Amino acid sequence: MSPRRSRRRDPFDRGGRAGTARPVGGTVTGIENVEEGSDGEWVVRTVTGGGTDKVYRCPGCQQEIQPGTPHLVTWPNWADGEGERRHWHGGCWRKRVDRGPGRTRY
Repeated sequence: MSPRRSRRRDPFDRGGRAGTARPVGGTVTGIENVEEGSDGEWVVRTVTGGGTDKVYRCPGCQQEIQPGTPHLVTWPNWADGEGERRHWHGGCWRKRVDRGPGRTRY
């Protein structure tokens, strides 16, 4: 096989940082990392979308995340922070800090 073969890029690859695989909503497994940003410390879970069956609304762009679409699930990294879980498009999550405080819609 050619060393220049084309590989599909993982849209949620964050530089090869290792995470922990945990079940999400029963049958869906995601990779979980803790990220620190200017807006605090967040638990970020990558969801492949293969087992999702609900429609979510991204708080960054207010567009729907359709079932089966890869996305991120995030929540503040504090006790009981999982109650603040939100589902984001990968690009919207990365751009959230650029929007400034008060511009992210929950």
